[in-house]
Amino acid sequence: MERHGFSLAEERELPEVGGTARLWRHDATGAELLSIVNADENKCFGVSFRTPPADSTGVAHILEHSVLCGSERYPVKEPFVELLKGSLQTFLNAFTFPDKTCYPVASANLQDFYNLIDVYLDAVFHPRISEDIFRQEGWHVEAAPGDAPWTYKGVVYNEMKGAYSSPDSVLAEKSQQAVFPDTLYSLDSGGDPERIPDLAYTAFKEFHRRHYQPGNARFFFWGDDPEDARLARIDAELQRLASRRPEPADEAVPLQKRLPAPRRVEVPYAAGPGETRALFTINWLLGERGDVTEALLMEMLEHILEGLPGSPLRLALISSGLGEDTTGCGLETDLRQMYYSTGLKGVAPEDVPRAEALIMDTLRGLAENGIPAEAVEAAVNSVEFAYRENNSGRFPRGLAAMIQSLSTWLYDGDPLAPLAWEAPLEAIKARIAAGEPVFEEALRRNFLDNPHRAHVVLLPDTSLGEERLAAEAARLEALRAASSPEARERLEEETRHLEQAQAAPDCPEALATIPALGLADLPPRNMPLPLAERSIPQTALAHDLPTAGIAYASLLLPVTRLPDRLLPLLPLFCRSLTETGTARRDMAALGAHMAAKTGGVGATPLTGLRLGSRETFCHVALSGKAVYDKIPDLFAIMEEVLLEPARDPAMLRERLGQMLLEEKARLEYGIQAAGHATVGARLRARYTGEGALSEQLAGLTYLESVRALLRRLEEAPESVLADLEELRRRIVTGAGVIFDCTAEAQGLALAERYAAPLLARLPGAPAESADDPDLMDIRHLAPMTGLPQAEALLTPAQVNYVGKAANLYDLGYQWHGSASVILRYLRMGRLWDEVRVRGGAYGVFCNLDRVGGTLVCASYRDPNVERTLAAYDGLADFLRAAAPDAGRLTQAIVGAVGDLDTYLLPDARGARALGTWLAGNTEELRQRTREEMLATTAEDFVRFADTLEAAAEAGEICVLGGQKAENAAQEAGWMTRQVL
Repeated sequence: MERHGFSLAEERELPEVGGTARLWRHDATGAELLSIVNADENKCFGVSFRTPPADSTGVAHILEHSVLCGSERYPVKEPFVELLKGSLQTFLNAFTFPDKTCYPVASANLQDFYNLIDVYLDAVFHPRISEDIFRQEGWHVEAAPGDAPWTYKGVVYNEMKGAYSSPDSVLAEKSQQAVFPDTLYSLDSGGDPERIPDLAYTAFKEFHRRHYQPGNARFFFWGDDPEDARLARIDAELQRLASRRPEPADEAVPLQKRLPAPRRVEVPYAAGPGETRALFTINWLLGERGDVTEALLMEMLEHILEGLPGSPLRLALISSGLGEDTTGCGLETDLRQMYYSTGLKGVAPEDVPRAEALIMDTLRGLAENGIPAEAVEAAVNSVEFAYRENNSGRFPRGLAAMIQSLSTWLYDGDPLAPLAWEAPLEAIKARIAAGEPVFEEALRRNFLDNPHRAHVVLLPDTSLGEERLAAEAARLEALRAASSPEARERLEEETRHLEQAQAAPDCPEALATIPALGLADLPPRNMPLPLAERSIPQTALAHDLPTAGIAYASLLLPVTRLPDRLLPLLPLFCRSLTETGTARRDMAALGAHMAAKTGGVGATPLTGLRLGSRETFCHVALSGKAVYDKIPDLFAIMEEVLLEPARDPAMLRERLGQMLLEEKARLEYGIQAAGHATVGARLRARYTGEGALSEQLAGLTYLESVRALLRRLEEAPESVLADLEELRRRIVTGAGVIFDCTAEAQGLALAERYAAPLLARLPGAPAESADDPDLMDIRHLAPMTGLPQAEALLTPAQVNYVGKAANLYDLGYQWHGSASVILRYLRMGRLWDEVRVRGGAYGVFCNLDRVGGTLVCASYRDPNVERTLAAYDGLADFLRAAAPDAGRLTQAIVGAVGDLDTYLLPDARGARALGTWLAGNTEELRQRTREEMLATTAEDFVRFADTLEAAAEAGEICVLGGQKAENAAQEAGWMTRQVL
């Protein structure tokens, strides 16, 4: 079959994707196109290229950024941003992998979908990629005149400095490189900050010319759009490229040769003062990803080893006392050859050999003694459940399918094989049913008898951060000293030219080339959030949605009045419900039982604010999911964890200590990886009770509480156990409990039938003394007091996270839907230009809490501090000076409505409905906000400037970072605090 220049290479009905898959090959260019036609309205497109790096300068990564900065048909500075400003996109981004670069888009609106495709096709095949774009997105020397020091700038440069500031990121990168010492996977495709300035513009251009060609392109489509239009659109683009001289086929990604013996790699990481802890992984090279059955089997083995708190390898490491939390990526399947990585963080360097031996001994014991049948059943069920549910979270399902296909397609394998998982799954289940020791054999084959093993150890170096700064300064000073006066002047002129180019606006004619939707393309009414409220006799909320036979159920246990000493224990209590076992089963048996019968059960604090009153609500949400015929098992498990707690004090002390160490490690290492989240939580705590509550349950304050709880558990364990028991007595009651479920009608009825008797068995609320001086009312919790108006949180980071916040309601502002439009306009316009494009930060955002009124601006992997704060403070003047014209206004409205109507999978839509109900955000109020957004005018922008001016004057500051943050704090008189 031939259509639009394509010949059909393969056609297959795939129940796993709900439709038909066809692989097409373009006759003239050899380009391949995988077309999956199904009923998913969230349409997805992507074009991917094999982009093997030859060094660690980050050329593929810099090119990924740069091609989206203007093209032949769309000659604006950043078409990517223009699309983000005014599209209904449900996904718009690009990814650099170690061996490929992908450009995916998604939208539920057909015209919008076509607009996104057209811009992306022109971007990747016909980019401008001028030298200024290379400097902006990659790297350049910012040459100040006179004697001022020179600096390196560039978006990717600062992004990767942030990555190299995170021990977890460094360990992951070094582990991959150690497994593949002889191939391109031994290089950093993202870019090593020390190597990025070695990349020349000519090499950058050549990389695009060589790799971004039709014969190296793999096009992907998914969804309910017409297939004929897919082929016609891509053929038209490929016809434009017909005059290009075809390049030889790109070199295949080579296989790593098997090493005859294990190897060891030690790497320093930048540590804070007094840090002595190491991290390590053991990494095994496995088989090729093209063996789909083996990949599926290894997913199951990964679950057996580490998928649950009580899994044998995870439990052995955690209970050893040698470290704080496990690490390693587990099974990696995105490369040509798979590998497995596991290890421990927070371990004394001298204990690393003991921990490594423990891993090998544990694997050997499982292979020799056999894996328990219940662990096998749990693993098979969990993996099968995940495949059948196909819950890709915030990613479109089509994007997840594209990444799966590329795991074989990129290496000239069958792109449909990873999607056709039913037959391999049944083959594995048949082998297990026949009594074959499939997992024991896999342990021997892939781990015990596999000499290709890399041990990677990250050792703390408290001077490394300063040494890196000094080395960078020395490199720049050497460059400056070696430059002639003419060369210096030329570099200073390049700096001025780049700044002028960044500041110059796009001309109206160029902006007009970007395809855009109009207000008429927007639905006038909100997408309904199904919610039926019933009484069983407790409140029951039902969300009737197409969940493919899976029920998502939650019990919301209210937390209203607590002694303040108990609050920091709430996250630990939530974990203890499902991670310490019960009176009936120990932790490992309970975890295996949950995995065998459900898609998972867990508990977490759920907090928020009530609209209007700004009253805080807090629940312990015990949630689980199961196919309909396992609903009775789901509620039996919920009843067991709520009403049959484990009582062994010695076991509880040990397990609680393990969980607290895990929490401590995750929080500490997370600060480096996501400093903007720490900054945002710290700022929100100043303004609302819910902000204060979240900071105490998940922020820096919680980290301090975890450290204190570890000391207390060591010194007075009985008091911790008593407090947890008191929490249970106060929380596990039938008073005010809410049952929430998302499913089809059949599943809703079944779930309510089994939920009602469980709720009836919950005990009544305990009596309490109203005059207890320590008893606090969560509903009327006050914002945190005692936090400095401006603070710098110091870490050994090479970049900063710069935040400023104010509460607009406290300043007299009353909510209006136009705020969503205005703030999106600022985030994607002024802040993007000032903080990211000119400032060199990787990202920036400004978010207003609709219910609580707190406005937070924060940057991500930012080389600056004062400059970014000035950008925040200048927003009011910007609005007064440059109200948007009609086109920009429409674009801002479209983008804001797109955010409002973001595509959600059924479970997420149910969760959204629950959240709006808890907050009191009625359908009427939601619709009013939409109408105000649609009616936003330029005058609204000017009026909002007064609010932003007041916020700039009253706002409070929190910055997390390294030397620059400390210098800014000293100069401005802020409070400083070493947090790592």
